[in-house]
Amino acid sequence: MMPRSCKAKGRHFQLEIRQDLITRIGIQEVDIQSTAMGQAGCDIYLSKAARDVFPYGVECKNVERLDVWKSIEQCEANAAKEGLHPLLVFRRNRTEPRVILRWSDFLSLLGGVET
Repeated sequence: MMPRSCKAKGRHFQLEIRQDLITRIGIQEVDIQSTAMGQAGCDIYLSKAARDVFPYGVECKNVERLDVWKSIEQCEANAAKEGLHPLLVFRRNRTEPRVILRWSDFLSLLGGVET
């Protein structure tokens, strides 16, 4: 696959994830943007208002073979710079997207009693 095609595939995936967040969470379109390919930091830029509702630093990967640990490290580093919880969203061709997040972040989503 040509590098330009790979970047277009990744950009399309980022836009898809952005639109899902707008639709499901009700984040305003101006408060959430897909960052440019090759730009440092999280793949989805969140304004202060969006971070209050969705405090995750999103890294998107649309690849056939995922280096899980390398991707997690990238996601964690980028999210830490923004003060957000890391959230890795990935898929391969013709599959539903999946997510990886820290166990502690998953437990906080469940709510209930904190220890």
